[in-house]
Amino acid sequence: MNFLSKKILVFFIFIFIIQPSYAEQKFKFVNIDLIIKETNIGSMMLDKINKLDQTNIKKLNSFEQELKKIENDIKSKKNILSDVQYEKEVNDFKVKVANYNKEKDLMVKKLNETKKKELQVFFKKINPIVQNYMNMNSIEMLFNSKNIFMGNKNSDLTNQLIDEINNKI
Repeated sequence: MNFLSKKILVFFIFIFIIQPSYAEQKFKFVNIDLIIKETNIGSMMLDKINKLDQTNIKKLNSFEQELKKIENDIKSKKNILSDVQYEKEVNDFKVKVANYNKEKDLMVKKLNETKKKELQVFFKKINPIVQNYMNMNSIEMLFNSKNIFMGNKNSDLTNQLIDEINNKI
């Protein structure tokens, strides 16, 4: 009897304490890269970044062409110039190369800062729209599709969010 009463007690504990969950949690995913490319605000941001990048490339290419011209000029004068004069020109060239590298690093740093700033502004603007969409459709979590191995196509909200963002902004 003691064994039977213990089983009944355990049975009632499981029934009353552990209740099955009938709530449906909605987890969806989106392709963030596609949202950035396909939304109006995202494409404007990408255009701004690409223009800055192209401007930087043009500046660096012209500076690089100038350096190649100077290098070739120094090579052609090697046998004509005295050793002291040749060393002076080589050192001047090395300084210009160092300046080129500093300028290049500075441009890359500024481009990365601009990208980071523009992405922050982008996400700050779309966050309320996405939050509202999630609230209206009872979505618990939204994942980036890069981190999803496999998912149902019905769980992909990329196109709906692109339309929603383009309509609101």
